[in-house]
Amino acid sequence: MSRGEGDTRVVRGPPALTKIIREHTKAEGLKPGDQMFQGEKGGILSGSVTRRARRNARKTELTERQCASPIGKRIYDIRHTLLTKWPNGGIPPPQVAYAYGAGNTSPVLLASDAGCVEGQLPDLKRRMDAQGDFPELPDED
Repeated sequence: MSRGEGDTRVVRGPPALTKIIREHTKAEGLKPGDQMFQGEKGGILSGSVTRRARRNARKTELTERQCASPIGKRIYDIRHTLLTKWPNGGIPPPQVAYAYGAGNTSPVLLASDAGCVEGQLPDLKRRMDAQGDFPELPDED
């Protein structure tokens, strides 16, 4: 589903990142429309610079397995990473879709991102087992 021209949506960012961006913006005296990071001559950073920075950051911050995965390979992938991180952290998909401004509906999240949820199966199995078996049905006479 695409938005109409000029339509926007609010997408929440992690509070720590929001604080860093606000501090940087204030320290640099940036105004709306200013570039946060500039190239050597004040222009837009080249694609090769941003790709190299992203590649180095991924190698530094991610495990080897994560680095081999699509996590954050492209800047847009950060959104998808969050849409899998939040459910992995136990936030139900409807809340991710609605409260966190994912821009997707719950069915879309469940169809596209829920397959990436890792590490919850043992806990979910324990919780299902704790519910016990179905109650015995009374004998029919």
